[in-house]
Formats: sequence, C-alpha cells, structure tokens
Amino acid sequence: MFLYSPLAALSRGLSGFIYSVVKSVILCALFLAPAANLRGQSDDAFVLKKIYDLALTEGECYDWLRHLSKDIGPRLAGSPGADAAVASMQRLMDTLGFDTVYLQPCLVPRWERGGPASGRIINNAIVGTESLNVIALGNTKGTGPDGVTAPLVEVFSLQEVEKLGRAGVAGRIVFFNRPMDPTQVNTFAAYGGAVDQRGMGPSIAARYGAKAVLVRSMTTGLDDVPHTGAVATVDSVPAIPALAVSTNDAEKLSRLLRHGEVRVHLQSDGRMLPPVRSYNVIGEVRGTEFPEEIILVGGHLDSWDVGEGAHDDGAGIVHSLQVLPLLQKIGHRPRRTFRCVLFMNEENGLAGGRAYWEASNAMGEFHLAALESDSGGFTPRGFSAQAENEVFKDFFARINTWLPLLEPYGLAFFTGGSGADISGLKSQGGLLLGFRPDSQRYFDFHHTGTDVFENVNKRELEMGAAAITSLLYLIDRHGLR
Repeated sequence: MFLYSPLAALSRGLSGFIYSVVKSVILCALFLAPAANLRGQSDDAFVLKKIYDLALTEGECYDWLRHLSKDIGPRLAGSPGADAAVASMQRLMDTLGFDTVYLQPCLVPRWERGGPASGRIINNAIVGTESLNVIALGNTKGTGPDGVTAPLVEVFSLQEVEKLGRAGVAGRIVFFNRPMDPTQVNTFAAYGGAVDQRGMGPSIAARYGAKAVLVRSMTTGLDDVPHTGAVATVDSVPAIPALAVSTNDAEKLSRLLRHGEVRVHLQSDGRMLPPVRSYNVIGEVRGTEFPEEIILVGGHLDSWDVGEGAHDDGAGIVHSLQVLPLLQKIGHRPRRTFRCVLFMNEENGLAGGRAYWEASNAMGEFHLAALESDSGGFTPRGFSAQAENEVFKDFFARINTWLPLLEPYGLAFFTGGSGADISGLKSQGGLLLGFRPDSQRYFDFHHTGTDVFENVNKRELEMGAAAITSLLYLIDRHGLR
C-alpha cells in the first residue's frame, strides 16, 4: 500500500521538484520492504509513467484511426473496403519496426446488403400506416422487391417460439422484443443476455413456418437507430428475412400489440455470395531471450457495412498497432516474441481467428499471453482474464501483483472472457486477456451508422493504447511463471 500515493502522483504528471521528492520517497521505502520486489516495482512505475506520457503526447493511433475510418471506411469481410484495409494496414505495419510483416489467408463469407431496408405498420386502427426504423441483419436473405406483409407475434425468448409452435408462428412475422438488461453494470453482460434473439432467433422462427423475423436492436438506449449484426445460419432450416428495429419503434410495436393485431410490411435486399479469400495482417518481432513464448495483441480489421467501424473495431486495431512504437520509444526490445495480429471476419464468421489459431496449434506454438481489444475506444477500466483451470490461478495471481502499478491509471483485473479471435488459443495453456474500457456508451454505436470517427475521443483512445502497452510490457519483462 505504501507505493500507491507516490504512484498516483506520478500518474498525474510531475514537476521536476515533485518528481525528485517522490523518487526519494520510493528509494527510502526500499529499506522498509523486500528490496528486490520494491526496487523492481519502482523501476516499472517510472517506465509506465513514460509509456503514458508518450502515448498522450506522441501517440499516432488517433491519426491512424482517422485514416482507417475516413479514407477506407466500412470493411465488411469480402468487400472492396476489407481488401483496401488489408493492403493499407500491411503498408503501415511495414513502417513500424516489425522484423517481419505478412498476410495469413482465410476464406471468408461474402454477404451483400443491397439497398436500404424498409418497414412500416399497415393500416393499424390506432396509428394507421407508419414507417419503422429497420435494418437488415447480416448473412440473411432479402424479402425480394415485393417485400413481406404479415401480422406480428411478439415473443421474449427462443423458448417462447418453441412453445407457440407452428400453430402460433406459421405465416407470421416473429418479433423478438427482449431488452438488454438495464440492471447490468457491465453492458457486455447485458448484450450477452439478449443477443441470442438475433443470432439464433431467425432459424428457430423459420423452423415453425415464420415468414420473417423482426428483432429489437441490441442497445441499452431508447433511440431511433437500428443496429445490424450477424445471424447464425443453419443448413437444415430454410432462410427467412430478418431485420432489426430501433428500440423506440420496438416499444411502439409492443404498445400497439396490447390493443390488437399489428400488421407490418418489411422489405430488404440481402444476399449471400460465394466465399472469397481474404487475410489476417500480422507483424512480428522475435524475442531476444524467450522467442518460443509469444505475446500477441490484436483486434479485428473487418467492420459492418454501415458507419465506419471506428469503435468496432477500428479502435482495437490502432490500439494494437500503437504498442510496438511505444515500446521502441522507451527503448524496450521484446524479450519474448511479440505479434500484432489484425484479424479478418470477426463480425460474421470468425474465419480469420480460426485460421490463426488452427495454424498456431498445428505448429505447436505457445502463446504465453494473448490480448484482444474489441470493446471500443472509451476510458480504460482494466482487463478481463481467462485460461485453462490448471494455470489460471497462478497466472491471475501473478498479474494481480502489478495492481499497485496499474491502479493509479484506473485499471483493474477481472475474471471472464477475452476475445473471440483469440479464444481458440486457450488450449495452449497461456493467459488470454480482453481490454475492458468503460462500457456504458459502447452499445449506443455498436453495429450502427453512427459508429464513426467523430464519436471516438482522442484522449480516451490514447489512454487505451497506453494501458495495453503497460500490461504487455510487464508481461514481457517479468513473465507469468
């Protein structure tokens, strides 16, 4: 506990005089605590302060995000935007000091949205005819030019569809209207509790003869912006159109249904095309002392085809790219092999993640640590961690010894998941980490046309890069054993 106060002062920025005072206090403390441990932590404290200083004054991640968002834009896997992003990020990584930069092929699905979707309430006794804010969900088939018109049946779970059966579902539009749980402080937990409606709802409804599906958008807010996202396809079930509706319109439809039948007309143009080849972009620096131990940082390069993919996951891409330049600026050459991986097709298939971990497992590689940033560019709160049961306790205890170094920057450790793209590395026996910024605003923008560069705060983004670099520096310097 003795170190907390001077480290907190360091994190706020110090004049030369205060810096000298704090350094003297820490040096005096060396006589009052185990020498080796305290000396190492005091050295690390100054390094972490330098990392933050550099990230906030010389960081390039915000400019890189502007380029990715504005010059390239939407990057759905298999699209020209995704191809442009691969080429551009490979060129950028070639300038950042990696020993090698290369492309790893993967076969990705190709889905095209076509024109904008539309929806409207038809001749309702209360509101007459009224338009709805809707968007087609990814990987779904369109309605065709004539659209689909049918009465709604409102449900709040997949099990409710099965209970209604064919008698209650056939010929109707199934309206999934379970909100994200507002009592969950971690909005990703709320998302996980609601997203099964979008992912599996269409195939469940199709099994019982539904004509189409309308899903409440995955957001904690009440607004007029519909959120897209992927639908899981099941080969044995016929595909049906599936659209998301804004939360305000979902509330309206639910109120109207309390007074009687509500008929809705939906039109969308989505279609699946044959899969195409795309690539993960990988940069590597071989470790000077433990090259067989890999430390990975990454995010997913693809995004949905609406908005600019700035928070999801442009922020994670530029966080990952910023780590090596910051380590170089403090004069740290990685002791362990360092890899930056920009994964393709996390949004609607996970082809890049699967290609990476299948190749890595086949080569017998060992990832001591892998960290994914895929939660936006908001204020850093810490890191979630997971590993195989036999090593998790020791690894989690190890990283928690660094809390005195990280707490002054508002960082903590949590148990839980890491990231979809790195999940398949768990069997290698290393530690998987997820970067966790504040989650309260993330689902305002997630999978929408409002996920644009202007909605990312420069300082918050840079603080995220500093937090990630700090943790990876500690892992590389000290190991986890």
